Parts: sequence; structure tokens; C-alpha cells
Amino acid sequence: MSKVTWKPGTFLYPLPVVMVSCGTMEKSNIITVAWTGILNTNPATVYIAVRPTRYSYHLIKEQGEFVINLTNKNLARATDWCGVKTGAQVDKFKEMKLTKEKANFVKCPMIKESPVSVECKVREIQEIGSHHVFVADVLAINADKQYIDEKGAFDISKCDLIAYANGHYYALGKKLGKFGFSVQKKKKNKRKKK
Repeated sequence: MSKVTWKPGTFLYPLPVVMVSCGTMEKSNIITVAWTGILNTNPATVYIAVRPTRYSYHLIKEQGEFVINLTNKNLARATDWCGVKTGAQVDKFKEMKLTKEKANFVKCPMIKESPVSVECKVREIQEIGSHHVFVADVLAINADKQYIDEKGAFDISKCDLIAYANGHYYALGKKLGKFGFSVQKKKKNKRKKK
């Protein structure tokens, strides 16, 4: 096997593609972000990277909060549309027929159609270059009840989440194993004697 070497670039795929809601219930916007992720467990810390030229950048910077809304197959069109249109010219909630849902800890609306909405408070902004990174504390995670199983656990396999890779959207496939499956001891099949 051989590899081709390219110049440095952003080729770390796949990435979660999310719709970030910002602003207030009265004056809100949605920005699609693929550069997002987890930074820390305790305290729970996430980030989003946004270009300063984007309309949402100033809403997030001024208000100091936002909501990360996970996306699924049903939201694929809205996810793409909200990434190519500017909130300075259109009401993305209205145009994509998305429902604003009141959050518990931030003034930004959550997207009701999203399977999971994560309320975030900006801790700091790092000016990296083309994008500025909003480092944020997670204030609350809001999961749609339809994805919670009978034991009270969130079943992410039911969500039909999508990911972004090299300019395209992809549906996530089937589960291959759980964390630690590679080292888990197999249980011996014990048969009862009759």
C-alpha cells in the first residue's frame, strides 16, 4: 500500500454536522457547523469554530451563548440550506419550517426537530486564523423522549444522525461495537445440565 501526500489542509473526516442556534427567541438564527467537538469531560466543555464574517458570529460573540443541535436524515436538507444562506437576509427557522423551542439556561432557542440540543455558555474565544473558536461550557443536554429507551438511556442508534466528510453529508451506519469491545472477555456459554 502507498499513500499520496498533499499540502496541509483540513482532511480530518468524518465530522459531526450540527445546526447551531443563536440569538434570542425573537431574533434568532441558525448556522451550520461541521467544526465542532468535545474538549473536556469535567467540566463538560465543547467548541464550535466560526468565521468572523458569518452573521451568527456576532450574535454568539455578543450574547455569549448558543445551542448545538444534532442533525439527522430528516434534517439533512435544512442543515445544508442553513449553511449556505445568511441569516442577515432570511429567517432560517421560518424558511425551513423549524420550530423554536425554549431552552432552560440560555436565551437562544433550541430546534425542536433536533434529536439532541446542547445548551452552551461561551467561556472564551480563541482567534486561530480564518476561524475563531468559541470554547463553551455545557449547561444542559436536552434529548427527545422518543430516543430514550425503557431503562432511561439515550439510544443514539435510533436518531439516524448524519456526518460531514469532504463536502458531502453521510448517514451514520450500523453499530460495530461498544467502547472497550476489543478487550472485553467473552462470556462462556454455560449450559444447564438436564
